[in-house]
Amino acid sequence: MKFTDENKLGPKLNMTSLIDVVFLLLIFFMVTTTFEKQAKLKIELPEATEKIQTNAKEQIVISISQKGGIYLNNNELLNSQYDSIANGLKVMLGDGEKPPVIIRADANAAHKHVVTVMDVLADLGIKSVSIATTPSE
Repeated sequence: MKFTDENKLGPKLNMTSLIDVVFLLLIFFMVTTTFEKQAKLKIELPEATEKIQTNAKEQIVISISQKGGIYLNNNELLNSQYDSIANGLKVMLGDGEKPPVIIRADANAAHKHVVTVMDVLADLGIKSVSIATTPSE
């Protein structure tokens, strides 16, 4: 009587423990990974000697890039025209109270964009407006 050897392919390797370790490492790296919040818009703020900080809970940040792009709370507007800025701010404000506004204009931005934003804010009746700067050395 001839018996066949079922182990002709060689020794079998149990992969269960290896897969468990790989999944544990994957979960470990997913849980411990931190993501750095990077701003899409790089703005070089002008310098000022006095430092005033506002501690408002809700505020609107209007950023103006060097090329004239305008961002409302990091959401870019289609263009830098008066109507576009006014419509964007009206949507953000709604019918509630008017929160303080911080203008973050690049030091090399055209002055006309800052003036346009300030005109829109004045026409909407927003009285609390600040201009962000960096402290001078």
